[in-house]
Amino acid sequence: SNFTIIDCNMDDTNKEQITAEIKNESLRKAIHRFISTHPDEDHYGGLDVIITKFNCKKVLLSPFYKDTATVSDVYSALKYKNIEPTEIIVGNTYSLGDASFEILGPVQEYDNANDSSICIKLSHGSNTFLFMGDATEVAEADILASGIDLHADVYKVSHHGSYTSLSDALLQAVKPTYAVISCGENNSYGHPHAGPLNRMRQMGIQLYRTDEQGTVIVTSDGNSLTWNCSPSDTWQAG
Repeated sequence: SNFTIIDCNMDDTNKEQITAEIKNESLRKAIHRFISTHPDEDHYGGLDVIITKFNCKKVLLSPFYKDTATVSDVYSALKYKNIEPTEIIVGNTYSLGDASFEILGPVQEYDNANDSSICIKLSHGSNTFLFMGDATEVAEADILASGIDLHADVYKVSHHGSYTSLSDALLQAVKPTYAVISCGENNSYGHPHAGPLNRMRQMGIQLYRTDEQGTVIVTSDGNSLTWNCSPSDTWQAG
């Protein structure tokens, strides 16, 4: 089997954490692919460690380049391991064991990292998952206009639940049963924001959030979904 990671967050002081968390040697060898949605450090940091120390063969990077030390470390690691990043082409589909994922965005060039996020839809049997990186309403509108089917059972909420993302039009297209917000407890941005939370609550979406619940794990057998915790019921902004 193979293993795909979408984004990780490490800074120079705690890069050993990623190696500690992935202790199992067979799991390390199974890390076949890494998708970095965009080159902000909270999504990109530690990718150089994964490229260098693990058996990662394929790397998908956002087409947006950001001139930072973190990004430079990633490109140095790619050169060291002689890995050429996979070209991002909307509509391309990749297998992931008995599942597959399709590239939905970015559908055009943008002048910022967030809208340049790689967006993917993962399908496993009848279960579907949508990952939108930090795409804002601008990129969401362009993806919606392209006519791509965005409906998904599980939506990994764009940009940590920021007011800049999660437009009503996007939510109506995705119509998720479940949503997951990844954000730090008491983060300085106030994520998740009230507007997106209210829209999801009105739609009856079952919400999971890492700032309240820690690690959130959903398991798919191709037919049903199993969660490691119950949905959040606070609906409180960050």
